[in-house]
Amino acid sequence: MSSKNTAAAPTPVASATFAETGRLLRLATYASVATATVLILAKLVAWLLTGSVSVLASLVDSTMDAGASLVNLLAVRWSLLPPDAEHRFGHGKAQALAALGQATFIAGSAVFLGLQAVDRLLHPRAVVEIGVGIMVIGFAIAITLGLLAIQHHVIRRTGSPAIKADALHYATDLATNTATLIALVLAGAGWSGLDPLFGLAIGLYILYSAVRIALDAVQLLMDRELPEPQRQQIVELVSAVPMVRGVHGLRTRQSGQSLIVQLHLELDDQLPLVAAHHIALEAEAKIREHYPDSDITIHQDPVSLGEEADA
Repeated sequence: MSSKNTAAAPTPVASATFAETGRLLRLATYASVATATVLILAKLVAWLLTGSVSVLASLVDSTMDAGASLVNLLAVRWSLLPPDAEHRFGHGKAQALAALGQATFIAGSAVFLGLQAVDRLLHPRAVVEIGVGIMVIGFAIAITLGLLAIQHHVIRRTGSPAIKADALHYATDLATNTATLIALVLAGAGWSGLDPLFGLAIGLYILYSAVRIALDAVQLLMDRELPEPQRQQIVELVSAVPMVRGVHGLRTRQSGQSLIVQLHLELDDQLPLVAAHHIALEAEAKIREHYPDSDITIHQDPVSLGEEADA
């Protein structure tokens, strides 16, 4: 094989059919939007009662989550549309665009939180109604854990970049809620001055998460090759087909749920066209056994026995 691989890229997941993938993605996006809405209402009440910057940080994070989840829902619905005359490879990259949009949402929330935390450091204010805040944040942690369980199940089945991005910022939300809970407990023990410091730390962590999401989305949009183990697996699957003399020119990329594969198949130059065609179909079927939702293009190259011996 004469192709090179770059750094790691998202691993394709092919255990779900297209119909099941659509159902799972819709489940994850609906659950995400519903969870974010409940969290916003709960945290808004907690912030109004406590005045805690850490609670405000968590509220802003959930508000950003809601906006990002809504964008995600629309992008996933778009990505599931079948190919058309203007989008021959489908609409799968809408999920990577949604992930990039989420990174922007999350980065914006991090900047806002940082400004709020600095302001509170300069102008301290006591945290009140700490018990209410602790109960609300505990509730938020519980339902966020439930959402993450759903999202990780969907990711295992579909490998969706949009759901991965959504799960990452809800994992960030979980960390935010946990830090907020610690800040409220410390405030109850008389350490209210730590509240804005926790808010600032949460903002920095959110910014870090935004950068991670953006980098992953950019790699998908730039059509980065699959990791070497997956590329090698494809070569081995095709090379195992009877009468295949070799494989070269492998090119791969991920577009939403679809794996796009292009390769050159080396066949005996004395084979009839019909026989060569059937071998190519068998090679394609071998790939689809492992990656059902894949777009495969195979070019057949004639190779003489003399050329093979020289190689």
